[in-house]
Amino acid sequence: MNIRERLEQREERELSPFAAKSAQSRGRERPMAPCEMRTAYQRDRDRIIHSKSFRRLQFKTQVFVSPEGDHYRSRLTHTLEVAQVARTVAKALRLNEELTEAIALAHDLGHTPFGHIGERTLNRLNPEGFRHNEQSLRMVEVLEGNGGLNLTWEVRDGILNHSGKGRAATLEGRIVGKADRIAYINHDIDDALRAGIIKPHELPASYLKVLGATHGERINTMIADLVAHSEGQPDILTGERVQEASNAMRSFLFERVYQDSWRSDEEKKCDFVLAALFDYFMKHPAEMPMEYVTIVYREGPDRAVTDYVASMTDRFAMRTFNQLFIPDSFNVL
Repeated sequence: MNIRERLEQREERELSPFAAKSAQSRGRERPMAPCEMRTAYQRDRDRIIHSKSFRRLQFKTQVFVSPEGDHYRSRLTHTLEVAQVARTVAKALRLNEELTEAIALAHDLGHTPFGHIGERTLNRLNPEGFRHNEQSLRMVEVLEGNGGLNLTWEVRDGILNHSGKGRAATLEGRIVGKADRIAYINHDIDDALRAGIIKPHELPASYLKVLGATHGERINTMIADLVAHSEGQPDILTGERVQEASNAMRSFLFERVYQDSWRSDEEKKCDFVLAALFDYFMKHPAEMPMEYVTIVYREGPDRAVTDYVASMTDRFAMRTFNQLFIPDSFNVL
């Protein structure tokens, strides 16, 4: 018996009856010989961490575009916080931590440069629309590596259905959807406070009484509530009081941070940059890297250009824009 088989036996003995066991996975699109040391979900997690799209997350916007401070979240740090929250919940409920972590680490691989600003821009420009959860799935199935990462069905299902528009088939996938919201509500408040966009006294006091006065208290309350209401249940559930308070804090963020007037000028600039890049590569598709040129012939230019622009980091998008549209300085001796 090898190490993987012993780990699979441990899952059978120790995990909840509601957990997704790696030995019972619905498998991969392309068959692979099992690893002797790692379960199927461990292998998926490792493939995600070693992917180029995962590394690019460190240079993609979470909320604040090109922040000058060192402590604002990027899409990568958001992803890591989601994974931490999700694993904590999965461990407490005796669900599969490796599956939960793999989904969490991959859930935003398809996110655009400039965060949700970029998502709205590509949704407008692509005739078929754009949704980052679908692009994340496309990233691991098609774009990353040589024909995708060939992940298990359970991980791919969790990636597609993390954003609330669908329902993940596994409890591990549903945990990631909840963890995503817990993470961004709390860290976006933290970043907005650090930036001075909101003041501590402006946070809704009635909901702070439910969730907690500090960043750590609020995260702990949300996680503990999730575990308390989900333990022994065939679903991932939140209590009514905490759900109401969380929704109110999210609404507060939309009003004061995500859609406030301070963002409008920056949003226009980001939209202009991405729209200009999209238009340029639609007219000059051969100037994209070859991996995207081949998509032109296979799926059409709209799909190829959307894939290329969505894959860019903030700084690469701005650098490419400058190279294409900003004249170089010219010095005469």
